Amino acid sequence: MMKRAVMLGALALVSCSSSSGPTGTQDSGTASWQVVLQGLQSSLLCVWGTSPTDVFTVGGSLGNGNPATMLHYDGTSWKNLAPGGTETFWWTHGTSDKDVWAVGTNGHIVHWDGAHFSDHSVMTTATLYGVWAAAPNDVWVVGGTPEGGTKMPNDVLLHWDGTSFTPSPLPMTLGRTFFKVWGTSSSNLYVVGEFGTIWHRVGTTWTLEKSPATGNLTTVFGCSATQIYAVGFSDVLSSDGKTWTKLPITVENGGVNGVSCDGAGAVIVGFGGFKQRLVAGAGQGQWVDDTMQPPSSDFHGAWADAKGGYWAAGGDFISVATPGASRAGVLAYYGVTAPSSTVSP
Repeated sequence: MMKRAVMLGALALVSCSSSSGPTGTQDSGTASWQVVLQGLQSSLLCVWGTSPTDVFTVGGSLGNGNPATMLHYDGTSWKNLAPGGTETFWWTHGTSDKDVWAVGTNGHIVHWDGAHFSDHSVMTTATLYGVWAAAPNDVWVVGGTPEGGTKMPNDVLLHWDGTSFTPSPLPMTLGRTFFKVWGTSSSNLYVVGEFGTIWHRVGTTWTLEKSPATGNLTTVFGCSATQIYAVGFSDVLSSDGKTWTKLPITVENGGVNGVSCDGAGAVIVGFGGFKQRLVAGAGQGQWVDDTMQPPSSDFHGAWADAKGGYWAAGGDFISVATPGASRAGVLAYYGVTAPSSTVSP
């Protein structure tokens, strides 16, 4: 996945159309992976929400020319929020359905207040791959230029104080792209990126932590200060807040990209339909491999909705840009009853 992660930074995405290939809501009485949205013009790169009935998914066409994508689910149907522009959004996060941030290519940053978008793009050509909001006036954004080293915009770490975004200095410049950021607060914050990089902020002090990763780390997510996961390439790492450990999980189909957890369990997703769930049980629980369950799309982002449901966002986010071509975006859900697949303009 190291080579694929590098390709991600070089591509530009196209956005979702307002139509999909709906499969309909299913209720088999048994939890399974089900397709919620498919056949979208844009790849979906992130899914996140405040509850199972307040969900956002973002993405784009990575240079194929279609509009940027942000869809919202209100428990009944999906709405195309039509953020405008052709930049691809790589990640989204917020504090409520009226305080949502999305970041992406060419330093693009937008904020959704529940009714309107406002542009907060910063002066950088770097792709912004991750965003995490601790509060409306406390937001962190990361990014960079994969394989660009110190000669290209890298080590990008920005902070929003309610008025503006400003660079947040680190103890040293490594010339590495940062892919994601997550924390329990701004006083306990993690940033992961190229070459297994893990920065940890405690209070106001940043420390470069020892990482057992063998490649790029694309996502970091936790359920608490003592249950944190970081994934990328062939690595699934966990931390108790002090030490990172590589979990004995076999990653196939090209690599793992996304991780999320809800305290009771966790989910990891990746290329070729890779999907595994951590089921609570004795000891550390058991990882269940759902890769053979459809869909078999490449997945980038995952989200545990804290109600027992797991979500996976993906599509074609690897191929070289071809103007007008579809990115075959897909959104999948693990649960008993799939959310509605209806998308309104």
